[in-house]
Amino acid sequence: MQLDKKHVSLTGLLLLMIFHYGTAQQQAKPPLQENVPLSVKQAVDYALANQATVRTAKLDELVQLAKNKEVSGMALPSLAGSGTFQHNPIVQKQLIDASNFSDTVPKGTLVPFSFGLKFNVIGEITLKQVLFDPSVLVALQARQTLEQLAAKSVQKSEIDVKVNVYKAYYNVLSARRALDILTNNITNLDKLLSETREIYKNGLAEKLDVDRLVVQLTNLRTEETKLRNVTEVGIAALKYQMGMPIQQPITLTDTLTTTEIKSAVASEHFDYSQRIEYQLLQDQRKAYEYDLKRYKMQVLPTLSLFSTAGMSRASDVFNYFDRQTWYGYVGYGVNLSFTIFGGLQRRRKEDQAFLQVKKAEISLENTKLGIDMEQAQSTSNLRNNILTLEAQESNMQLAQEVYNTTQIKYREGVGSSLEMSTAENELLTAQNNYFNALYNAAIAKVDYLKAYGKL
Repeated sequence: MQLDKKHVSLTGLLLLMIFHYGTAQQQAKPPLQENVPLSVKQAVDYALANQATVRTAKLDELVQLAKNKEVSGMALPSLAGSGTFQHNPIVQKQLIDASNFSDTVPKGTLVPFSFGLKFNVIGEITLKQVLFDPSVLVALQARQTLEQLAAKSVQKSEIDVKVNVYKAYYNVLSARRALDILTNNITNLDKLLSETREIYKNGLAEKLDVDRLVVQLTNLRTEETKLRNVTEVGIAALKYQMGMPIQQPITLTDTLTTTEIKSAVASEHFDYSQRIEYQLLQDQRKAYEYDLKRYKMQVLPTLSLFSTAGMSRASDVFNYFDRQTWYGYVGYGVNLSFTIFGGLQRRRKEDQAFLQVKKAEISLENTKLGIDMEQAQSTSNLRNNILTLEAQESNMQLAQEVYNTTQIKYREGVGSSLEMSTAENELLTAQNNYFNALYNAAIAKVDYLKAYGKL
């Protein structure tokens, strides 16, 4: 077992690149006083670089890379040093039979004897190298899977951010489209009110006609104010989803059309691995399998190499600064250890890991069913919403034509105010239905792309 030097160097390079990339992104943020034009793609790119969820996921990925380097270090030799100074004011004594050292001494003659000295100094260096350890071996094998799991978590965060940004962006576009049409209605109604007042002054219209138009104009202006407020809140929500300061002025450059929404529908070959959720569960299952393998291999012994070198000196007086003899020693060996009986704990942990693998497999199967249902639902919703959008767009155009014709008849004096009021209400209803259909179709498009792994 030796550390993959190439892996370490690439990891260090990745850390450096991400650091510089993050710094560059922070420096690239436009000043708050500058109005920033944003397409939906630019909004998504900005969010992927600045949104807190994505940035946190990228930091989690770096944490996992650091943990992998920690695991790799378990396969490297470890070198430790130690130094000990010991003072024994009273040296421990033991009784020995002096007859063992001289035949002239009677048996049983006990004499106190010191086996140590007052001052002792030891300096030691210990080297350890794992030769075979099942846990370390499996941990090294699992590094790539854990890195992939962290990378997939970043991708999932990015997809979630994309979905939120797309929906927030399209929400503002649909609100602005409604605001443009409503503003045009107000302009037309204001012009009609001016003309009706002139007709009233000439005695060709009733005051009731003027009052009715004033009420309608007031209502439209109230709705315009509400819609502007909704648009401002939508822009603030978009900036939040992007990770952009609320004070930063922006201009949305994209438009929302029926043709653009219909372009999302396409029958393509789909594989479950296109969904990031499925990829995450696959990597999670691999991680559980490595965990199971680790417990299974714990039945094997561990083998390690050790070596010790040091110097020591002992004396009855503190004269260590004098040139006296130091005694060195060196030792090395191999250590083999294994568990004979561990209370069946390893077996129970192995059972738990096995069950985790089975749970992951069930989650994979359930995720497939969920993806199938999500795709069927999103496809049906998108097609239905496109049909509804096309119908409401046609109705709005037709209602506009009826309103224009009715307005001409009213100005020429061959149409009644009741017809004019009815045509106006039908136009407003058709426009409101179109706005709702446009937004619902845009959201259905985002859900469809997400269901088929195209975001």
